[in-house]
Amino acid sequence: MIGTGSSNTTRQRKIREQCGSCPNRFSKDKRQVVAEDSDSTEVESSTDEEDRWKEVARSADIPADYYNIQKLVKYIKAGNQTATIVSLCCLKDYDLSTQINQFAIQDIGGLDVLVNILECSDTKCCLGALTVLSEITLNIDIRKNIVDLDGIPLIVDILNSSMKDLKTMAAETLANVSKVRLARKYVRTCGGIPKLVDLVDIKLSILQTPRDQLNADDLESLNMARAGARALWTLADSKHNMEQMRKSGIVPLMARLLKSCHIDVVIPIMGTVQKCSSEPKFQLAITTEGMIADIVTHLSAECTDLKMEGSTAIYKCAFDETTRDLVREAGGLEPLVTIIKDKTVRENKPLLRGATGAIWMCAISDVNVSMLDNMRTVNHLVALLSDEDDEVLTNVTGALSECVRFQSNRIALRQAGGLPLMVALLNSSHAPLLENLAKSLKECAEDPDSMRILEDLDAVRLIWSLLKNTSARVQAHAAYAICPCVRNANDSAELVRSLVGAMELVVGLLKSRDIMVLSAVCAAIATIAQDQTNLAILSDLRVIYKLADLVNTTDDLLRMNLAAAVAACACFGNNTEELGRLRTVTPIVTYMTSDNPLVHRSTAMALEKLSMDPQNCITMHQSGVVPFLLECIGSTNKELQLAAAGCLRNIRELALRAEEYLLKIDDD
Repeated sequence: MIGTGSSNTTRQRKIREQCGSCPNRFSKDKRQVVAEDSDSTEVESSTDEEDRWKEVARSADIPADYYNIQKLVKYIKAGNQTATIVSLCCLKDYDLSTQINQFAIQDIGGLDVLVNILECSDTKCCLGALTVLSEITLNIDIRKNIVDLDGIPLIVDILNSSMKDLKTMAAETLANVSKVRLARKYVRTCGGIPKLVDLVDIKLSILQTPRDQLNADDLESLNMARAGARALWTLADSKHNMEQMRKSGIVPLMARLLKSCHIDVVIPIMGTVQKCSSEPKFQLAITTEGMIADIVTHLSAECTDLKMEGSTAIYKCAFDETTRDLVREAGGLEPLVTIIKDKTVRENKPLLRGATGAIWMCAISDVNVSMLDNMRTVNHLVALLSDEDDEVLTNVTGALSECVRFQSNRIALRQAGGLPLMVALLNSSHAPLLENLAKSLKECAEDPDSMRILEDLDAVRLIWSLLKNTSARVQAHAAYAICPCVRNANDSAELVRSLVGAMELVVGLLKSRDIMVLSAVCAAIATIAQDQTNLAILSDLRVIYKLADLVNTTDDLLRMNLAAAVAACACFGNNTEELGRLRTVTPIVTYMTSDNPLVHRSTAMALEKLSMDPQNCITMHQSGVVPFLLECIGSTNKELQLAAAGCLRNIRELALRAEEYLLKIDDD
């Protein structure tokens, strides 16, 4: 007899004695464990829709199988070992993937019985129970019940078995149950992850041999590896689990499994690679282990799931230049473009997101953009601008923002009719999309013909309105986009003044605490202030006082644009003297210590304007600016040369006037 017991003596497992493989496993409240494992992607409770659906399913006509299954469960409860095995075998003959049959087992207390069986020493009973559990745990409600019945430690312990088929079914069950957050936590704390990693450690020869050519033992090993890969795929939803996998040596095993000819093994391991590629340590490992070439190979597979996981993995890893180069060298750009131009995958949003995201990241490298141009990628991306998915649109506009850094692609985008579509998207509320739109339109505004279209579409007003967005990154990129729009507009001065409250909005953003926003707004002010009327309005808005509050910064990007804004605003009225009174001169002189030549250029331009005031010249000289200016005169940048020379001239003229004055006093 096995220890299944009767229905009256069914044990509740909410408080179970500690097992050897899981010390202190239940010393914490369940709610506390859930709170600690905060990197979950699944909600613990069922949705209202699921509950309503189950009520409808139960109220429907109950088939005869429902009662037959419950009879078998009763036999398992009350029968001896032989009756239990026979009943389990009969139970497997039913379609346990249907919910009504799953309800039949659950309603009569069959889950507790099946979990009890896992504690027995009879391998046939355990195998039968696991086979049933692996099918019925497709139901989210049953998964949670298995966790509540403390079934996870028992299933993990079975992974120590010497029988491959038993370990396979245990892994298959864990693959389903681990979709519950608490289950993922328990698998890790029970030491299940290293055991699952061991399951996927099989010979490369088995992975590369077709199934019909494998012997029975190798076939069992392959099935075990597939089940282990599926379980790890599910467990990778937790960052803690990913780190445990890495420490357990999964990285070289993933590289080996990706070379498999068996798609049912490659898909879960590719899914695991994709999830793990969000972690920096895995990103480096994926590159160093040579997985990129294998991932690229699978981009041409017929299986859409495989292409989706592979392209998403590239999307996450290709922020690194080395990875982008490896993707190109492995021939990965062409299959990615093939995916996005295939109209049959337009409804497959995960695949489309992965492919467009991968193209976006790869397009950061100029060499890759050149190859993408040969495949008319811009035209294919424009065709996706009418998609309804925000993430797809974000990736598409991100890819376009990288491509239109080159004039040829600005022309291609304009000729493909992409500008009206992009301007229409400015009404979106999705912040990452708006950020990429601003970046794209900033580059397009550098093209005079594109700028005429943007003016006709009233795009400048829409871009300016993005300064009101709550996202700092959207604000920053919108401010940067304003610069070429104002600079290249037909009547830029009138354009700015025609936008009600535009300059007040820009000046108001100088109160932001975000360095990127401050830098972008300073760049916009430097451009707007080129017109004297606009500069007068900015001065009335006390812009120089807000600029003076920012001069004590060490950020080179802010220094560069802030100095440019000071240079543009200093030459109006008494702004030069006022900036000196506000003690901005000495901090700006310190900008010359930067290693960035662009900072030197804008700083020299600001100092030249500030040196128009004699008192500022004295302050500059006392601050030790002369050696820096002398060095800048030797620069190859003409603007920097002229500004430095102009500043030195003003300082020298003041010195000469002072010398003449002193000589005159001596003569008197």
